[in-house]
Amino acid sequence: MKKKKRVPGLNTTSTADISFMLLIFFLVTSSMDTDKGLPTQLPPPEDELVEKDFIIKERNVLTLQIDENDHLTCNQEDITTDELTLRVEEFVANTNNDPKLPEMSTREVHLMGKCQVSDRHIISIQVDRHTSYNAYLDMKNAVVAGYHHLRNRLALRCFGHPLSECTPDEHNAITIVYPQRISEQPITNSQSSVHNSQKGGRP
Repeated sequence: MKKKKRVPGLNTTSTADISFMLLIFFLVTSSMDTDKGLPTQLPPPEDELVEKDFIIKERNVLTLQIDENDHLTCNQEDITTDELTLRVEEFVANTNNDPKLPEMSTREVHLMGKCQVSDRHIISIQVDRHTSYNAYLDMKNAVVAGYHHLRNRLALRCFGHPLSECTPDEHNAITIVYPQRISEQPITNSQSSVHNSQKGGRP
């Protein structure tokens, strides 16, 4: 009888070291997506507030307030989140050059040529410290949705595809036309008192 050949065993002593080295390699070379928050313009220091009041025109500011009872108003008028999205679109775009809506600037925009740019508007958000997080988030999502709808329509009109399919250069051009300008600050005691008196409540 022929003697069977023995298959040599596999040396696995270095397998753990190789696996560890591969793990380190992938951790170092791989990139991970990070969540991006909503770009927000923080309120200026108190000593700058007085100066800003003289510079910013009333027509350029849309004031949103949420009180301690999660009650939402827009320029002191009651409003729902669905209505707020449409209000933001109308306010930022000012397609009919309404003197009661924000001023527009004429600028040369890459890939678009000369455009009317909404770079002077400000959406001022004032939130009571007792406002619930859900009410704040619903309001913020409604505002961002208004910007998104404007930018998406502009992408379709200028580039023939939705915003999600825009190149970085196209996206930057659209952002120049409709920049997201949001300023947040807490409701002061005087503002809260005025708001309660207008609703017939106690200051």
